[in-house]
Amino acid sequence: MNNVIFVNATRFLVLLLIQILVLNEIELHNFVYPFIYPLIILLLPFETPRWLEMVLAFFLGLLIDIYANTIGFHAAASVWLAFIRRGIMQLNAPAGGYEPEQKPVMAIMGFNWSIIYIGLGVLLHHLVLFFIEASSFEYVLSTLAKIGVSTLVSVFLMMLYQFITVPKQ
Repeated sequence: MNNVIFVNATRFLVLLLIQILVLNEIELHNFVYPFIYPLIILLLPFETPRWLEMVLAFFLGLLIDIYANTIGFHAAASVWLAFIRRGIMQLNAPAGGYEPEQKPVMAIMGFNWSIIYIGLGVLLHHLVLFFIEASSFEYVLSTLAKIGVSTLVSVFLMMLYQFITVPKQ
């Protein structure tokens, strides 16, 4: 139990610092926005209580909003991701269901499961984030392009993070 809390708290700090100190400083033609922080929500253990997921997501999004100088955009998108996370897991469940000791990491669940789970989660997170930021559907095509490219870059960074940091089981 304490090990799970320590691992998730460390991941929270590392990914938050990477997002704030490195990725928030990257600006690629106002078109590509790499976000790695949703991985904090996506890699929470399967048995995490839903209320805790939502609270953690809110405070995570709020911290990103403070450093990005946005007004609740990331908090809203993060809470949305925490809310739909269980549905994404059900859509992507293995044939026999999830085992109690499994964790949603690539080393345990496999590459294909991880790319679908993370890709869908990030896409849905980015849809909310970028449409809230756009505040209208006037530029829907450019917003969709921004969502698509940012999702690809973000998923690539998240998978790279897992290749680098998560030990093989």
